[in-house]
Amino acid sequence: MGTLHTFDYAVLAAYALVVIVVCARVARRSPDSDELFLAGRTLGAGVVGLSLFASNISSTTLIGLPGAAWTSGIAVANYEWMAALVLLFSALFVVPVLLGNRLTTIPELLERRFDARLRKYLSGVSVFLSIVLDTAGSLFAGAVVLKVFFPMLPLVETIAAIALFAGLYTAAGGLRAVVYTDVLQSIVLLLGSAVLAVMVFGEFDYSWSKVVAAVPADHMSLIRPLDDPDLPWLGTLIGLPILGFYYWTMNQYVSQRLLGARNVEAAGKGAIIAAALKLLPLFLMVLPGAMAIALLPDLERGDEVFARLLAEYAPVGVVGLVLAGLLAAIMSSVDSALNSASTLITLDFIKPRRPNLDTRALARIGRITTLLLMALAAAWAPMIDRFPGLFAYLQQTFAYVTPPLVAVFLLGLWWKKLAAGPALRALVTGHAVSVAWFVASQLGWIGLHFTIVAGVLLAVTLMAALLWQVASTARPSREQLLVVDMSKAPRVPAPIRWGAAVVALLTAVVILAFW
Repeated sequence: MGTLHTFDYAVLAAYALVVIVVCARVARRSPDSDELFLAGRTLGAGVVGLSLFASNISSTTLIGLPGAAWTSGIAVANYEWMAALVLLFSALFVVPVLLGNRLTTIPELLERRFDARLRKYLSGVSVFLSIVLDTAGSLFAGAVVLKVFFPMLPLVETIAAIALFAGLYTAAGGLRAVVYTDVLQSIVLLLGSAVLAVMVFGEFDYSWSKVVAAVPADHMSLIRPLDDPDLPWLGTLIGLPILGFYYWTMNQYVSQRLLGARNVEAAGKGAIIAAALKLLPLFLMVLPGAMAIALLPDLERGDEVFARLLAEYAPVGVVGLVLAGLLAAIMSSVDSALNSASTLITLDFIKPRRPNLDTRALARIGRITTLLLMALAAAWAPMIDRFPGLFAYLQQTFAYVTPPLVAVFLLGLWWKKLAAGPALRALVTGHAVSVAWFVASQLGWIGLHFTIVAGVLLAVTLMAALLWQVASTARPSREQLLVVDMSKAPRVPAPIRWGAAVVALLTAVVILAFW
């Protein structure tokens, strides 16, 4: 059991007070729908970059990454550096298309390129993933850590309290409140994680050779054999780019920050900043989790690693700082997911049916939707306790659901012959195969790693799209193709291209160093 001292409580109280003040100031603006959902399209590069990083850093990093590293080694960091490469790709080739069309939601692009059916399909799946993965996962992660320090806290009630706090300030202030608090949260998070990482490294007398000697050799390699049960190299090659592309480009929960940028330059630079920051989790979260194999060999499950390291190795005062960073990350993911899901429901489902609603009415509906989604996520979150680990729960679900969506999205961007009907049929075909494959894997009939499954599902959907299009006489219109015409999109400034090259080089250095 962890022990919090007076200074720890003071740090936590100060953090909560600052968040409340920021949200109160933003909420006084009484935002309309454009302000609520996209912060008035005025976000700068720094805010975009830090908010992208903070919105992602919650359950998949502070709890999931150290836990997975303790269980199977540092290969889990492949998700992080692959995310950096995906962000660089999006900054150069996708963001100009998104901002050139002045989109409010990512599914809106599929309606313009294909038709309204594709928009609603992607939007519905995105809302589902935002609630059962992003929001519920973050709520569960927060409750797990709080229970280490306050064992008497019941899981369900703790989840409900976190959900209520995040849901209220998200509904009140919208995306601007989310990204402003994200900036604060990302700074606190990075500082707190860095302090804890140094403390853990100190248990080995700051000697890398002692770390290597204490941790099993196969736990210290990023690239694993093909038969590795946790993350084979083929899964890293063909699966992680697919999962990363959906998460960082198609997922409204993340891409909403890019859509809210003031221009292509701000969005591109923000993506570069976030990509650079995504190289840090290996050092701040994954390696401390691997070191915990020697320090905490008796844990029942990996999801306890971060909280136990915090409770046992952080000194008085630092515990409060790191715990504030964790709560900041949890809140950041919850508020982001709630705001994005509310945006999708309001603009992709309600507005098309009631086109005469003004911006104030849409904002009011968005706030109500946020609170309802908060309740749904809080109700589902306790179910995650039945899964073997938080990170596995998140990534395996993404692996079966997202590849068909990525396939059709990419084809829509770069295959000019694909029409709406064949695209929809390909998407349904891909998800039908996905459901069948998932059932077969649960029954033990197929044993492929889920990251490899993601690559296979993408290929199946691509092939299905080709066959459905060959069998169809439909062709996209000139107006539909103009939507994704890169020659009509804003030009990517040279500093962004150079920044992408630098971050790509740093990523290569990290991979080679821990190969």
